[in-house]
Amino acid sequence: MTTGGRRTVVTGVGVVAPGGGNRKDFWQLLTSGRTATRRITHFDPTGFRSQMAAECDFDPARAGLTEHEIFRNDRFTQLALVAADEAVAQCGLDFATGTGYDPDSVAVSIGSAVGATIRLQEEYFAVSDRGRHWLVDDRYASRFLYHAIAPSSAATEVACRFRAHGPAAVVSTGCTSGLDAIGYGHMLIEDGDADVVLAGASDAPIAAISIACFDAIRATSARNDDPEHASRPFDATRDGFVMGEGAAMLVLEEYEHARRRGADILCEVRGFANRCNAFHMTGLLPDGTEMAEAITDALRQARLDPSAVSYVNAHGSGTKQNDRHETAAFKRSLGPHAYKVPVSGIKSMVGHSLGAIGAIELAACVLAIRHGVIPPTANLENPDPECDLDYVPRVAREGRFDTVLSVGSGFGGFQSAVVLSRLP
Repeated sequence: MTTGGRRTVVTGVGVVAPGGGNRKDFWQLLTSGRTATRRITHFDPTGFRSQMAAECDFDPARAGLTEHEIFRNDRFTQLALVAADEAVAQCGLDFATGTGYDPDSVAVSIGSAVGATIRLQEEYFAVSDRGRHWLVDDRYASRFLYHAIAPSSAATEVACRFRAHGPAAVVSTGCTSGLDAIGYGHMLIEDGDADVVLAGASDAPIAAISIACFDAIRATSARNDDPEHASRPFDATRDGFVMGEGAAMLVLEEYEHARRRGADILCEVRGFANRCNAFHMTGLLPDGTEMAEAITDALRQARLDPSAVSYVNAHGSGTKQNDRHETAAFKRSLGPHAYKVPVSGIKSMVGHSLGAIGAIELAACVLAIRHGVIPPTANLENPDPECDLDYVPRVAREGRFDTVLSVGSGFGGFQSAVVLSRLP
């Protein structure tokens, strides 16, 4: 494979998200402005500070997974496999027979922040009799415990399912994992290491241990009496994010490879960049410098002026510092255009699924380009005066959105940006 002038396009999208078990349901939820946040049902949340989450109504058997796949894999891997199935079905490549492509040129890149959280918690409960014994009894451990310990098992499962013999990796950079995994897939194509990449992210963190961790740092909302309206990015009354879960997978393909086979090209990946603020594990500098630098670099790669951006998918977590931080980053990187371009945050509807959300948001961006509609920011009733941009409150907006910017911000100081464009 040669690298000269190689371009990355998207030819398939698959989503399993709160409020929707597939791409169509997900898009209907977003464009209607409905929220999928509710009181936690995965376990009894009584006693926790935050008792809400955006859960997927997901049945792996009904979604097409075998008993063996269900038994050996944590929920986060199951979600990734089902999302990959939908993306592959749309792209038109025949992975079942392996015809029409070279398996050595197919790569896998999956993001996850917390991996097999649910399986690891269940395994600990089993070997310790729910924490009663300091010395655990390994007779009660599953023979597939290694699958849970090693997040890379998700990439292995996807690669085996689709006979992908190229590079395979799991990217774990906190809440930017999804953006970074897709960005890495884009770079594999640019560099000539792959012609096709199954790229995306998955996380299933709705477990007692995860909720307790975010309770401890008071990052999640405590608006337990009104779960549907608890996630409210850029609103003056916001008090933190709402945990979510889910997965999204994209089929990335080298442009000429897709064109030769007559693929339906959904959009092009024009630029990807990330930075680390090297400042604080959870804190953010108020001026948004590092996120602004990631945005500027991604636009430079795309050879686009900031004025070309027609929609920004914000990180929009609903925490006080993050919303102000990225508002400042948009102003710093986009200049006066920041006040003209619509910006919205879908975490207001599907929660914050940690490492998965960046891929889920990019899936929404692809669909926004495709359908000419941008999702709103739900629950935005009382805008924060410091967040003074056009955040598309409560109602979706129609239009032509040729170039979309999606950003992410993660604990550890990670800041990432991806630019997508409609093909001329």
